[in-house]
Amino acid sequence: MNDIQQVMRERYPGNTWADVARRDGPLPDVLSLQANPEQNLRDISFARYTDQAFFDLEMQRIWKRTWQFACRAEHVAEVGDFFVYDIGRLSVLIVRSEEGLKAYYNSCLHRGTKLKASGSCGWASGITCPFHNWSWNLDGSLKSIPCDFEFPQVDHAKAGLAEVQVASWNGMVMVNFDPKAPPLIDYLEVLPRHFANWDLTGWYVATHVRKHLPGNWKLSMEAFMEAYHTPYVHPEMTNVVGDHNMQHDIFSDHVSRDLCAMASPSPTSQRAMSEQELLDSMLVADGAMVGARARVPEGKTARWVMAQQLREQMREKHGLDYSGHSVPEMIDSLKYHLFPNLLIYPAPGLCLVQQFRPDGHDRDRAIFDQYVLHPKPQNGDFEVAEVQVIREDESFASIESMDPFLASVLDQDTDIMRMQREGMYASGKGAETLSIYQEARIRHLHDTLDKYLERAE
Repeated sequence: MNDIQQVMRERYPGNTWADVARRDGPLPDVLSLQANPEQNLRDISFARYTDQAFFDLEMQRIWKRTWQFACRAEHVAEVGDFFVYDIGRLSVLIVRSEEGLKAYYNSCLHRGTKLKASGSCGWASGITCPFHNWSWNLDGSLKSIPCDFEFPQVDHAKAGLAEVQVASWNGMVMVNFDPKAPPLIDYLEVLPRHFANWDLTGWYVATHVRKHLPGNWKLSMEAFMEAYHTPYVHPEMTNVVGDHNMQHDIFSDHVSRDLCAMASPSPTSQRAMSEQELLDSMLVADGAMVGARARVPEGKTARWVMAQQLREQMREKHGLDYSGHSVPEMIDSLKYHLFPNLLIYPAPGLCLVQQFRPDGHDRDRAIFDQYVLHPKPQNGDFEVAEVQVIREDESFASIESMDPFLASVLDQDTDIMRMQREGMYASGKGAETLSIYQEARIRHLHDTLDKYLERAE
């Protein structure tokens, strides 16, 4: 145990995430780990969020070099399925060919027209430019050129679409624009080992919400990488969700995580609640997880009841056996960050994928995608959700399928992002001071960012 972990135990005796998680039984090895390497406690300059030159450098050295989540495997499940992923001014067309997944620069080799519209997905037998009808097969080979006698200089055998690296892991399709980048499995570092018992390949996108946010992509994502702000921005959460007692771990350049207990009051909460009151309160947020008349047996916790009923629900409705999963593996927020911009929550009770990226080439705005995953029905009959887009000035509550409680929380985050962005420009200090533990993963994000920015072309 390092010094900061000892401080956390002394500050929240018996109430750290690990303490709460172990009340219902032993933890699996991957959740027993704690990793908090020493850091340089420097301030972080606001120019990293506001300066156009810094943003442009990120586009060259981060987004053109890193593996990025593009879509779920179910988006491109059948031969002919396609999906367009955009990052800044870059755009990639992902297709399912007879040979498997392929990814191409979304640009015609004739006059550069986009082959498919930004953000589009669907099915096509081939790839055809909408301008002059040049066409390619799904494997990227050239199919035809109208009036091809006009192009004697074009060698058809060498006129295939320019490829982008593409690979899939745990149901997630990832792309990398750098042909020299290491394989995805190497980039993932410890993730495959941690997720060995958390298989998301049998899940699908049941809800996909996209929100345009008023802040730099890092500013926007960092609000989801700490809960230091929760008692002040989301005070309604403190009675039933941990915050300052969350566990934060840094495993490698690309991977970190935070672990947050559900149905467990924050140490900042001013209200004493029984286990039954905790369970009844959680019903407000997720009535689908536990029955409305559920009772907490003597000697058990609200968390145990939620996990047990979720196991039963998964077995009865989906034929899935979670009997070997611990309580936190079932219901807690187990949030893994994959550099640069992906958050993955594998627990069945809160199974999400969240992504943050620049909104076009605007350094002051970001796109937030949230994918809610559900198990695929046993009969195989499901429909992948279409994206529902929310403008910056619209509430998350405008999405009918959005839980009202969660919508309110996300709206609160959006309001703060706008104030933080404007405050960065107004600052006389010109930098932020991060905490040694609760905001350590934000500092780590910038440490990894620097490693890429310092690497020569």
